[in-house]
Amino acid sequence: MKDKLEDIATKIRHSVIKALNPGVSHHIGCSLGVIEILSYLYFEELRIDPKNPLDSERDMFILSKGHAGIALFSTLAHRGYFGQEILEGYDLDGGTIPEHATTIVPGVELSTGSLGHGLPVSAGLALDFKLLGSKRRSIVLMSDGEFDEGSNWEAIMFSGHHKLGNLIALVDKNGLQGYGETAKIIDLGSIAEKVRMFGWDAYEIDGHNFIQMKQVFEKIKEKKSGKPSMIIASTIKGKGIPHFEGKFESHYNSIDQVTKNKILAEMEQV
Repeated sequence: MKDKLEDIATKIRHSVIKALNPGVSHHIGCSLGVIEILSYLYFEELRIDPKNPLDSERDMFILSKGHAGIALFSTLAHRGYFGQEILEGYDLDGGTIPEHATTIVPGVELSTGSLGHGLPVSAGLALDFKLLGSKRRSIVLMSDGEFDEGSNWEAIMFSGHHKLGNLIALVDKNGLQGYGETAKIIDLGSIAEKVRMFGWDAYEIDGHNFIQMKQVFEKIKEKKSGKPSMIIASTIKGKGIPHFEGKFESHYNSIDQVTKNKILAEMEQV
């Protein structure tokens, strides 16, 4: 499982860089940082069928941090939702797909970009599934910076109160957001301790470690608490590309064609 997923993540990371529009595409670092999480979800965890993307019994996944759209688009392409050629029109005027996650792309369940919406919508879906007696799960990937949004805390209280055990929130905890270090913007302290106070089960893992991801999802499946689950996944912004790793600048800065070619050449030598 580990070797297979590492190979998939490498291919998705290559597709992300290849799709970038030089001088235009932004949010590169945050896209690269969530590739292992998306690889695990789409190739190991989610109950989905790319040949029937609107299957009424599918798990619902929402990328709340919609600015990492290219990571999701590349993952969906590799999972078979559409052909790789669609990625060639990424972030271009008149192109096939925009920079942020949008439902015009097959497999994307919710258009996102304005932060703080993914968790509230996912909570509503989880409540619906619970009331219907469905086995469907509602899974959302959000950023640590999104905890600055009050709507998320309302959703956290709501989900804990209604014991939405079919709701799983993954947090991309890379310690950086659009204006700098997350701890210097608004210090979150321990996210796990806070959400437990609101009736959630919380787990902390390495967001690039597939074994830990599998272990935590197995724990969630076996638990009997009936509480919603939050997985706080520590990640490295720009993971896999030294030019971007751990750098705040990778949130907004784009790259030129020369840099893009250099990165692709280095990736193909590995």
